[in-house]
Amino acid sequence: MDINILAVGDIVGASGLDFLRKKLRGLARLKGADFVVVNGENAAGTGLTPTDADEMFSAGADVVTLGNHTWGRDSIKNYLDDCPYIVRPINYAPQVPGRGAVKLRASFGEIAVINAIGRVSMDHGPDNPFLAVDKAVKELGCRFTLLDFHAEATSEKIALARYLDGRVSAVWGTHTHVQTSDCRVLPKGTGYITDLGMTGPVESVLGVEPAQSIAHFLGEPPERYKVAPGPCLLEGALFTLDPETGLCKAVEAIRIE
Repeated sequence: MDINILAVGDIVGASGLDFLRKKLRGLARLKGADFVVVNGENAAGTGLTPTDADEMFSAGADVVTLGNHTWGRDSIKNYLDDCPYIVRPINYAPQVPGRGAVKLRASFGEIAVINAIGRVSMDHGPDNPFLAVDKAVKELGCRFTLLDFHAEATSEKIALARYLDGRVSAVWGTHTHVQTSDCRVLPKGTGYITDLGMTGPVESVLGVEPAQSIAHFLGEPPERYKVAPGPCLLEGALFTLDPETGLCKAVEAIRIE
C-alpha cells in the first residue's frame, strides 16, 4: 500500500496555529496521511515556543521543522535538545541546541526528516546546505527520507532537489509563504515543490498586516511584525511514496480556506 506524507507550510501566528488545530486531523484523514510534517518557525509571530510546538503535536504533527527564525524565542533553546520531534536547520553551527535530522519509527517503518536553510539572502552565515544534507542522507541510510529546505532563492531550492534526486523521497521548500505551482516527481523519483505556502491569515502580506508591510517598503521606521487579523488558510502538499523503493509516485498541492 502506498505511503502518504503530508507537509504543511509555515504556521504564522496564533491564528494560523488555531486554524491548524481545527483542520489538520480532518485533512490528514481525508488524504490518508501516514506521516505529517509541519513548519512551525513563525507560530509565535517570529519563532516558536514550547507551548506552540506541543499544540502542533496535539493537532496531529509528527515532526515540526524550523528555519531562519529558529532562535526567535529564547524558551525554545532547551526544548530543542529535549524534544526529538523538532528539527532545526542542519547547517547551523554545530554548537547550537537541537538536531538537524531525525530518524523515527512510523507505522510503515523508519523515516528520516532533515531540515536545512539556504544561504542566498539569508542571515546567520549557515554552512553549505548541499554538503550538510548530502552527509546526513548518507549517514541516516533511510529508505524514506524527507527534506524541508527553508530558503529564499527558488534556484537554490530547485538545485538542491536536483542534486538529491533519486536519493531522498521528497524535497519541499518553505520560507516564502507563497505556494508555488510546480508540484512534480523529478526524473529519478524524488517528489518536489518549490514552496508549500503558509498556514495563516488570507488577507495579509505573507501573514503580516498589509498596512504594516506597506509602511516597511515605504521606508518608515521598523516595527515588530504584527500578524494580520481575519480568516486563515492552510497550504501544503501530499507526497505519495512507493513502500518498496521509498521514492515518490505523485505530488498534490493542498490549499484549504
